[in-house]
Amino acid sequence: MNGRTMAAGRADGTALQGFQAMTRCVPRPLLAALLLVMAGGLAGCGVVALPFRATSAVVKVVPVAGDVVAAPFDASAAVID
Repeated sequence: MNGRTMAAGRADGTALQGFQAMTRCVPRPLLAALLLVMAGGLAGCGVVALPFRATSAVVKVVPVAGDVVAAPFDASAAVID
């Protein structure tokens, strides 16, 4: 061992070997199913609409024109959801 380290793990490759060992323990179909479930959970959720909702909430604070300006942001967030 030479004492050098890389950003993602040790220079001797033990981090990569650990990842490979972990993926060997879990069957590939199970990994694929888990990935699909995680991706499906994020597909239609409000994470994408969050910036629109936050901007709308901030704009609605403006006394006179807040609701008028916030309407397109609300509509965009509704379409995304």
